Amino acid sequence: MTPNVQKRAKGSGQSENVAVAEDRRIQRTRQALHKALITLVLERGYEAVTIKNVVTRANVGRSTFYAHYPSKEDLLTAEIEGLRATLAAEQRAALARQGGVSARSLGFSRALFEHAQDYRDVYRVLVGERGASIIIARMRALFTQLVRDELDELLPRPAQGDVPRSALVQFVVGSLMSILTWWLEGGSDLKPAEADAIFRLLTIPAIEAAVAR
Repeated sequence: MTPNVQKRAKGSGQSENVAVAEDRRIQRTRQALHKALITLVLERGYEAVTIKNVVTRANVGRSTFYAHYPSKEDLLTAEIEGLRATLAAEQRAALARQGGVSARSLGFSRALFEHAQDYRDVYRVLVGERGASIIIARMRALFTQLVRDELDELLPRPAQGDVPRSALVQFVVGSLMSILTWWLEGGSDLKPAEADAIFRLLTIPAIEAAVAR
């Protein structure tokens, strides 16, 4: 290898190391901000927390906050897009299975309850009593899209006189939000699979009835 090639190779390696270090620094900063916000919301409620509170608790500058997030709402909901991809993948896998409606329906719900168990404090903020209405609306919109996509697959042509598709979507989403909030806020000792089983027991009969028509 010639000296020039060696120099370029060395420079390339150094650039990659700098990029990796920068990515880790960004990740650490975002984690610190997210943890600070969740802790403060659990202490005070979402509306009472300011960006100044968050940066003080995270020990970062205000300009650093705005380099990563436009608002505290964006900070709180940053995890939703990653969750959306995870739940959609579980849903697609379930819909691809062989079997009846019960086996194929709501394939994302078990993963949701398991994720909520792993990040219980976060979910208590997102959908619980201390969460802001706009945040709850974001979560509801995510669940609504998942359920709507699923029903479009299971019920491609609703028969005349059926329950309106939108009503069924709202029933399933409302049940999911209610059971999730009850499970998180009530201090239940139920495992994620048990909470999910209750949700499915309440909602799948309604979906099966709609499919059977």
